Amino acid sequence: MLDDDGIRTLLSDARTIALVGASDRPDRASWGVMAYLQRQGYRVIPVNPQITGEHLHGEFVFRDLSQIGEPIDIVDIFRNSAAAGDAVDQAIAAGAKAVWLQLGVVNADAAARAEAAGLKVVMDRCPKIEIPRLGVAAVG
Repeated sequence: MLDDDGIRTLLSDARTIALVGASDRPDRASWGVMAYLQRQGYRVIPVNPQITGEHLHGEFVFRDLSQIGEPIDIVDIFRNSAAAGDAVDQAIAAGAKAVWLQLGVVNADAAARAEAAGLKVVMDRCPKIEIPRLGVAAVG
């Protein structure tokens, strides 16, 4: 698990974030977080099998991480704690550099698998909160 300095570096170095569990509903946290991350200069690629092929905040929605076919810096996971393990395994297979489990998403086994595979792990936090708290400058 990364400490504040590690999270700051991760967010500063990242350019592409795949957001698993992206929603097309404005009342959902993932919808707002995706828009916020885009405003900060990140390219955010939405992943949700229920709305595959649609566009969300101007980006094509993919079914799963294996479809993306380009480097992913962070996989931001908006799934429940039990389902997060599958998203972490997909992130490992896709060659992502890090996994970020959102607020309330805690899966120690999945985090351990990610760390063992060489991925950085952030758990039970939200980048929309961490970016201003840690003073991370907009990317780009």
